[in-house]
Amino acid sequence: MSIRIGKISFWHVHAWEYTEQALEHPDTEMAAVWDEDRVRGEAAAGKLGVPFYESLDDMLSQANLDAVIVDAPTNRHKEVILKAAQAGKHIFTEKVIAPTADEVQEIMTAVEENGVTLTVSLPRLNAGSTLAIEDILEKGLLGQVTYARVRLSHNGALAGWLPEHFYNKEQCGGGAMIDLGCHPMYLTSLFLGEKVTGVSANFGYVTGKEVEDNAVVTLFTGSGAIGVVEAGFVNSHSPFTIEIHGTEGTLLFGTPEEKLLLKSNKDESRGIGWVEWPLRSHRESAFDQWVGHIQNGTTASRNLQIAVELTRLMEAANISAREGRVISLEGSALHP
Repeated sequence: MSIRIGKISFWHVHAWEYTEQALEHPDTEMAAVWDEDRVRGEAAAGKLGVPFYESLDDMLSQANLDAVIVDAPTNRHKEVILKAAQAGKHIFTEKVIAPTADEVQEIMTAVEENGVTLTVSLPRLNAGSTLAIEDILEKGLLGQVTYARVRLSHNGALAGWLPEHFYNKEQCGGGAMIDLGCHPMYLTSLFLGEKVTGVSANFGYVTGKEVEDNAVVTLFTGSGAIGVVEAGFVNSHSPFTIEIHGTEGTLLFGTPEEKLLLKSNKDESRGIGWVEWPLRSHRESAFDQWVGHIQNGTTASRNLQIAVELTRLMEAANISAREGRVISLEGSALHP
């Protein structure tokens, strides 16, 4: 039986991409639209040939609606996701789950209590490059990781193709870092392979927007390993780049070609210089994984664990940039 999906807002730039995934998946269909912007919502509903609901509560009360895709403003995620969970609807959401760790905890509690399936769009986790890098790390070819850096930037603020509301601090909870920077943030944390104990952020405002358009965050760990997360809206021709260094080797990706290069003291090719490591095939998308979890009654445990940690790190980065200090993450709360 097809999973009938309601769309909660077309605010986000990726909203139509997820809608297309739902239209293309053989086991899902779009069935309803709600949007905080009525004009935008009615236009989307008309294009899809589904009802538009002025009231989110009314849409969520529909018995034949099984699930929702959330692309609402970030500051409304807690409100709409809690309502969806309490209505018994499965939830696929754009990152971040919510702007603060406290809000995320409320959401996770509601999801568990209401027995619904939540999955977060963290697409870089499923990329062939990420999977290949995880293979290298699992084989120990870098030894102990001492430094990880991931950069993701574009020229959206320079070229003017980002929607203006992406510079609204209240709606977004930040700028380049909490939007584009989510991907290098969760990847850097993943590649470090240990708990992040401190966060320091430096935000730049090249185009004079209300939110940062140029950002660097440094992650600290108990072992002394350091992570560097870079994101920006003001960089032309900046490739997606990963570099990881360890006690026994180094890997590079995207410098600038999408090739994974390895030099390791522990690889059979040592002594002959840099070698190209084969990329893995992409894993199924987060959306497809969400559908599978709904159908099989399973939980996206790893996805949610990484997504929860992502908000913890993003909240710390925002506080660090605002207050000009390193934020300690020792224990379970943000400490001065």
